Amino acid sequence: MSETPGGVEIRPYETSDADEFWELKRGFELGIGEGTGGDDKLTTYEAKLTEDYRTRYLSWVERCTSEDPGCVVVAEATDADGEGDSTLVGYAFALPEEMTFIWDAAVLNELFLVPEYRGTGVADALMDAVLDHARSQDLPLDRMVLDVDEANDRARAFYSRYGFDHWGELVARDL
Repeated sequence: MSETPGGVEIRPYETSDADEFWELKRGFELGIGEGTGGDDKLTTYEAKLTEDYRTRYLSWVERCTSEDPGCVVVAEATDADGEGDSTLVGYAFALPEEMTFIWDAAVLNELFLVPEYRGTGVADALMDAVLDHARSQDLPLDRMVLDVDEANDRARAFYSRYGFDHWGELVARDL
C-alpha cells in the first residue's frame, strides 16, 4: 500500500497476520486500561482478554475484512537491512461500511502503535490510510467518529491534529 519514511509498510490486514495482530490488540486494550481511569480499569481490561475473546475478536476481524477489504490496515516493519523478518508494529481499524449506520458516519474503531514507533510518522500513515478508506465508503454523513478516553492526552492531541472535534458525549453504565 504505502511505505513510511522509517521503512514501515502500511498495508491491508491479511489472515496470516492474526497472531501478531492479536498481540497488538492486547497492547491496545492494556494501554486503554493503564493510566486513563480508575484503579480498576486496567484489571477490567486485562480480564476480558481471554482465549475465547481472542477467538471471537479475530473471527470478527476476519468477517469485517472479508466484507470490506481495507477496513483494517497494519504497519509492518522490516529489519533495517531490508532482509529477514518483519513484524507488525501497529494497526488502524475502521468499521466496515455496513456498520456506518451505527453513528451515520465512518467509525474509527481502533488505532494502535507500539511505543517504540510512536513519533516516527507511522501513526500518521495509518491515519491517512484509514481516512482514505473511509472516504471510499458510502456514508450517511461525511465524517469519521471515534471514542477516545478524555484522560488519554497523547491520543487526544493526535486526533486534534487531524481535525477531530468534540461531537456529543459518549456515556456508559455497567450492565
